[in-house]
Amino acid sequence: MSGMPIITITEKKDENFLRKKTELFDFNAHSKKEIQELVTNMRKIMIAANGIGLAANQIGLKFRIFVARVPEANGKMKFYAIFNPKIERFSKDTKILSEGCLSVPGILGEVPRAGKVVLSGFDKFGKPIKIKAWGLLAHIFQHETDHLGGMLFIDKAKMLTSVDSSK
Repeated sequence: MSGMPIITITEKKDENFLRKKTELFDFNAHSKKEIQELVTNMRKIMIAANGIGLAANQIGLKFRIFVARVPEANGKMKFYAIFNPKIERFSKDTKILSEGCLSVPGILGEVPRAGKVVLSGFDKFGKPIKIKAWGLLAHIFQHETDHLGGMLFIDKAKMLTSVDSSK
């Protein structure tokens, strides 16, 4: 699985897959070892692609799970693996950040999103979690849950620009 390619919108059939809603992850259908391997592999794929978030459907899986990483104040990266995520609350204030996507290579866009969110879901052990997020983390959570709902950031971006992805 660690060699799985990231699905991009360059092929119509792949874009169609990315635009399908994912299914709830069933913890009873997978062993603890399989779940740990899934999280480890998704993390490796995300890091190898220099990403800060990766939804399962971006690597061809139809489950509601994403991984993410953000820098902490001490410079270390905080890692998240969220199963069956759901954004419970969005703040009324919006922040616009420039976003890119591993599935939409070479494109950046200005995307307005809620400045703060409350995300619920489950950790890799099936334990319920609730996370209050703001700033970059709130944007990542919204971007990745959009993915799992079949939406791409280009659907919400106010301004799209091409970037040279070969650098």
